[in-house]
Amino acid sequence: MPPQADLPGFLHGVAPILDRWGYYAIAGVIGVESFGVPAPGQTIMVAAAIYAGAGRMSIFAVAAISFVAAVLGDNIGYWIGVRGGRKLALRWGRYVFLTPERLARAEGFFARRGGRVVMVARFIDGLRQLNGVIAGITAMPWRTFLIYNAIGAALWVGVWTTVAYLFGTHLVAIIEHAHRYTWQAITVIVLAVAVYITLHVRHIRRKRARSSADAAAMEDTTP
Repeated sequence: MPPQADLPGFLHGVAPILDRWGYYAIAGVIGVESFGVPAPGQTIMVAAAIYAGAGRMSIFAVAAISFVAAVLGDNIGYWIGVRGGRKLALRWGRYVFLTPERLARAEGFFARRGGRVVMVARFIDGLRQLNGVIAGITAMPWRTFLIYNAIGAALWVGVWTTVAYLFGTHLVAIIEHAHRYTWQAITVIVLAVAVYITLHVRHIRRKRARSSADAAAMEDTTP
């Protein structure tokens, strides 16, 4: 099932798998990636959406299969985390690049952010593969995980399939062009964060000063 134009750049590597197995490749690769196995799940989904834009696959089928595979895979990962626990993850994690340091950082994310981390994890390499396992290890309630995970999977599939379907083989060129401005973007983000922190600290200080002034005024008026 070759597209009308060859897949460009980093997408070219998944073309043989997609050509041979079609929709099964999408389900399998995204599914195994979602419970911790290093696999090009996002890459094959983008490639399949480009195929769909070339008229060789159905974009609705690509999106639906990607969503279901992502949710099912993450839930398998969740139950691996629940049943196997942290000890099993550390014992076998080295085979899927899950080091104790990476696990500790991910657990810290989950402890501080919980459901929001699950929702955005699909867009972060590393967390995309391990968020289900870590949610299970940290004993996140399954229903909470399921809801946030489904929302995250829907957003992830929706964004990437739409972008790849609309831009087609031009997507890689757009990404490569955008990389030229990576440092400028980082600079803008850092400056924005610095400004936000500065304003936030000033707001907290002013609030504390007002509270102190109000407390002092109440003491002065107390007989």
